[in-house]
Amino acid sequence: MRAIGTFIAFVGFAFAAPAAAEVASSGDTGFAVTGSADIAAPSSEVWAALVEPSRYWNGEHSWSGDAGNMTLEPEAGGCFCETIPGGGSAEHMRVVSIMPESRLVMRGSLGPLQGEALTGVLTVTLEPVDEGTRLAWTYVVGGYARYPLPDIAPAVDGVIAEQMTRLAGLFD
Repeated sequence: MRAIGTFIAFVGFAFAAPAAAEVASSGDTGFAVTGSADIAAPSSEVWAALVEPSRYWNGEHSWSGDAGNMTLEPEAGGCFCETIPGGGSAEHMRVVSIMPESRLVMRGSLGPLQGEALTGVLTVTLEPVDEGTRLAWTYVVGGYARYPLPDIAPAVDGVIAEQMTRLAGLFD
């Protein structure tokens, strides 16, 4: 029952995604969400912000309620983790591949996906464009869940898009 309550809470936190975000595909065993944003800043500055999730992550999408508790070790095997007051902690994702200023790949399950037999791969790329940097992301989730995965895909899309939109917003 807790999984369903967590799912409802996750859906409730879903954010109206920018026009560039979408559920690219979904089915019984998984889904993929994608999006992009153009940022008027060089990739070096966008990268520096990307690897500091405490600067842009919405604390409402954390276990502690405070984005200041979020950290990312920008190296293969590095943890995208959260310190939880009272001695707790959570691993949200693990860095699989990193190419500074151009590509970050992490594997893990975010939010209520952690309570299911699901895993995801988040790939974030930075590409120079005329006016700055194109930030693009894809989060591919697969496995087994006790609820229909196509039903949660839009909420996951909204949450990921919100974080990337907040990252882009640092440069407005």
